[in-house]
Amino acid sequence: MQADTIFSIQNNTDFERSALRVFRYQYSNNLTYQRFCNLLGIAKASVKCIDDIPYLPIQFFKQEKIVSSRASIHKVFTSSGTTGNVTSKHYVSDLTVYERSFRKGFQHFYGDITDYIVLALLPSYLERDGSSLVYMAEKLINDSNHPQSGFYLHDTKKLIETLRQLIAEDKKILLLGVSFALLDLVENYDVRLNERSIIMETGGMKGRRKEMIREELHKILKNGFGVSQIHSEYGMTELLSQAYSKKDGLFYCPPWMKVSIRNPEDALTQLGVNKTGGINVIDLANINSCSFIATQDLGKTYTDEGFEIIGRFDHSDIRGCNLMAL
Repeated sequence: MQADTIFSIQNNTDFERSALRVFRYQYSNNLTYQRFCNLLGIAKASVKCIDDIPYLPIQFFKQEKIVSSRASIHKVFTSSGTTGNVTSKHYVSDLTVYERSFRKGFQHFYGDITDYIVLALLPSYLERDGSSLVYMAEKLINDSNHPQSGFYLHDTKKLIETLRQLIAEDKKILLLGVSFALLDLVENYDVRLNERSIIMETGGMKGRRKEMIREELHKILKNGFGVSQIHSEYGMTELLSQAYSKKDGLFYCPPWMKVSIRNPEDALTQLGVNKTGGINVIDLANINSCSFIATQDLGKTYTDEGFEIIGRFDHSDIRGCNLMAL
């Protein structure tokens, strides 16, 4: 399969055509996905349209080596997890596909990365190996080609000094941070940014602080930084693409990625817009792993193809994983 076609998608017709091609390729080359489809009674020939494609429960990235390519593995991205927990592993055989995805995705929503000074506040990710978010942030920092772009892990004083200097110079700032670190920043320092600045939270308290709903988090951050909107990034270890929200927690996907909603009681049934259910993701950049994933997130889609995250499934993993229990 060629990645060029995926990153050339212009409309829904292109997307469906590419998705069906990727499905047939992954059914033939990804043995875990093929077995899952077969246990559902879904053969390759029976999938005629995009709504027929089954979604692999995301839990399989913890249980199986999800690959659709015989090429050697260049990188293994791993999810964060507490001690004793099994983490997800995403085996990536072609890092250039990931790099094209996050670069084109960022440009699609925000323009040229060289217009920004990129400051990354990602302590929980930098403290472990295998983070796809850190990999992306490092590349974007380098791409920005600005000497003050960089990671700020423990040197908060240096971060504050840099922010104040850049604000005084009216520079365009992208501050990318995990939620708890951004909260710590506004609670302990007086940092008032300008409207040219983008504060982008990547979600999650990572066990450092009490979880809070997005509206509450964004209200605190808006007041603390003195900005009218907080941006968000929706990504995960198991995906090679990101959706972005510029305001009000409403996310949009790049052209090669789509989100739909499934019935929590019947994983094969899709729900329409304005219905709450489980989030399914098609990420065609996952061409060498699995592009069709049933996540553990709950959400809702809208008529303009935007979506919001409402929460996560409680207590248990997604139904369907036990289909392949030995």
